[in-house]
Amino acid sequence: MTERRVAVVGAGTMGHGIAYVAALAGYEVALTDSRAEALAAARTKIDALLAGGVARGRLTAAESRGVAERLRLEPELAAAVHEAEVVIEAVVEDLVVKRRLFGDLERAASPDALLATNTSSLSVAAIATGLRRPGRVVGLHFFNPVAAMKLVEVVTHPETGTDALARAVRFARALGKEPIVVRDSPGFASSRLGLALGLEAIRMLEQGVASAEDIDKAMELGYNHPMGPLKLTDLVGLDIRLAIAEYLYRTLEERQFEPPALLRAKVAKGELGKKTGRGFYTWSP
Repeated sequence: MTERRVAVVGAGTMGHGIAYVAALAGYEVALTDSRAEALAAARTKIDALLAGGVARGRLTAAESRGVAERLRLEPELAAAVHEAEVVIEAVVEDLVVKRRLFGDLERAASPDALLATNTSSLSVAAIATGLRRPGRVVGLHFFNPVAAMKLVEVVTHPETGTDALARAVRFARALGKEPIVVRDSPGFASSRLGLALGLEAIRMLEQGVASAEDIDKAMELGYNHPMGPLKLTDLVGLDIRLAIAEYLYRTLEERQFEPPALLRAKVAKGELGKKTGRGFYTWSP
């Protein structure tokens, strides 16, 4: 099967980025969200991505117009997904919310559609629980910023069909990404490794080992990481990092995933990183 139509559910940071790269790759894309303000914000961000691409010479004006024409904002879930061959969920990291949504997707989408979740840590098998055909559900874990990051984790669970896996890998490659196949395990590969590093960096800051800038430089200059773990946490969102840490600590019962007090305190104060202007760094609007 050659997929040409994609639906992305959830117009936040990840959702609008996934919709953009899919349209850039030539797919007809419907981006949907129950919040009108989220769709409006997504359009603004996508327009900025297109303008930046043209300004840097990576897109022609004609290519930019083509992407904009292929990507539509659709407030109604059923209208967005009913013709899609690939449906990607990118809503809040809440298992109850995701399971309810996948029930809706199974009813609204084509029976042949590939259903994918962009979860960064939750069990894909748990998300697919209760569906009539859980075998067509996979994880497609993209990374932020979606347009720049090459990796996609393709997450399989015990009931994932071989056809669904092959389609997911093929789709990731069609977007210009490099897929890795990972078994459904808490935190998969990337979140588990990245979180362990990020939480240790927060503990070091908490203990006064070094400043945030110097901890980040240790990884950027000493290990050739493109971005230090604290700056990356600001980009991901401290609230997202805390939620993932709590889930992994509860699920794996391993002390390295216990959230540091400093992380909890910053989230409680609303210092969530770049999106709020302050986290481990101060960000300009």
